[in-house]
Amino acid sequence: MHKVYLKTAAFLGALSIILGAFAAHGLKNIADEQTITIFNKGVQYQFYHVFALALVGILFNTYSNKLIRVSGVLFILGIGLFSGSLYIYTFKTIYAVAGLNWIVFLTPIGGLFFIAGWLCFALGIKEK
Repeated sequence: MHKVYLKTAAFLGALSIILGAFAAHGLKNIADEQTITIFNKGVQYQFYHVFALALVGILFNTYSNKLIRVSGVLFILGIGLFSGSLYIYTFKTIYAVAGLNWIVFLTPIGGLFFIAGWLCFALGIKEK
């Protein structure tokens, strides 16, 4: 399982760089500053949690238990919901897509997954 977390962290880390570069170079021509700020917040939290996921993968063999496994899953879900919803919101705003107003409700749910992931991680680190 630890290799899955490490590979996922590597992929999501590369994606963070791509999305950050897109925000810096591509979005500035089509979006206002507030929309770019929202997009960048998604990139920022994705990148933070790439490191959290990598840490889970690295420590998985030492602290192999259900809470550690769950923390990795929660970090991945948090990235998908928190950052993903901000990316979708950005494109909804730029292209004036109707009917996706519900997407904003996924962001705080993703944030709750991040919090739960950190708590599971903390509780999963036990004395050997």
